[in-house]
Amino acid sequence: MKNNYVNFLVGLFVLCGIGALVFMSVTIGGASISNSGQYTLVAKFENSSGLKEGAFVEMSGVRVGLIKSIKYDPKAYESVVTVSLDNSITVPDDSVASIRTSGIIGDRFLKISSGGSDINMEDGDEFIDTESSISIEELVSKYMFSQDK
Repeated sequence: MKNNYVNFLVGLFVLCGIGALVFMSVTIGGASISNSGQYTLVAKFENSSGLKEGAFVEMSGVRVGLIKSIKYDPKAYESVVTVSLDNSITVPDDSVASIRTSGIIGDRFLKISSGGSDINMEDGDEFIDTESSISIEELVSKYMFSQDK
């Protein structure tokens, strides 16, 4: 009888542990079962180097969304970044999307600088102004090879 009770407690403990792992995986991974309560915006960049799907989107220093996809447009020679934001976040239609680096050598993320317009962007709208990522290697190369000797 006592052996069955111990086996039951161990099984219950294992199930709780598996449930906690699944919950943490979904929470940390940022996965969602549906897209309800969210909308997407599109930003086109000449260079989106270092930006990855799943990277965070920031407005006023607060994380407000995630990068949903990054694709290449062969006709315009640009990368097309799709951003997923919560419906409670409003973005004025004259806002600027720029690719930034968190810290000195940190991950890349998308920063949205709010505009002053009274008209907000809606699902599927595209940013008019964007700022591509800055490559430190290109800056150093320009500095090194442009000096007069």
